[in-house]
Amino acid sequence: MTLQRMDNTGIVVDDLAAAVAFFQELGMELEGEAQVEGPWADQCVGLDGVRCDIAMMKTPDGHSRLELAKYLSPAPIGDGPRDTPHNTVGMHRVMFAVDDLDDTIARLRKHGAEVVGQIADYQDIVRICYLRGPDGIFVGLSEFR
Repeated sequence: MTLQRMDNTGIVVDDLAAAVAFFQELGMELEGEAQVEGPWADQCVGLDGVRCDIAMMKTPDGHSRLELAKYLSPAPIGDGPRDTPHNTVGMHRVMFAVDDLDDTIARLRKHGAEVVGQIADYQDIVRICYLRGPDGIFVGLSEFR
């Protein structure tokens, strides 16, 4: 048996509308929204009484998806820092290739994004940066030349 594909990446957010707007501004398309609950959801995530709103976002090429989830119950756990440094153990970013890095950053700043560090230029091959979006989501952006 072999791996077929990566289906999606899930991110728990506090403000679903803000996260959807942010990723739409980046260029992702809202594929659908739903509320998830019931025994199957409880079994899948190992929690009792799961009820959450989800929004599925897809990239323009249709190959990659983000599942944004806002937990209604059980209450989300969010008392930790949202500005952890890049070397924190665990999932820490989602990377996107963009056509125009400067324009993308300017548009995302209108949604509260902040560049972490600086825009770096690697051997005139790629310009790259990390930024924080809604709820502290770490996003990487790259512009290949």
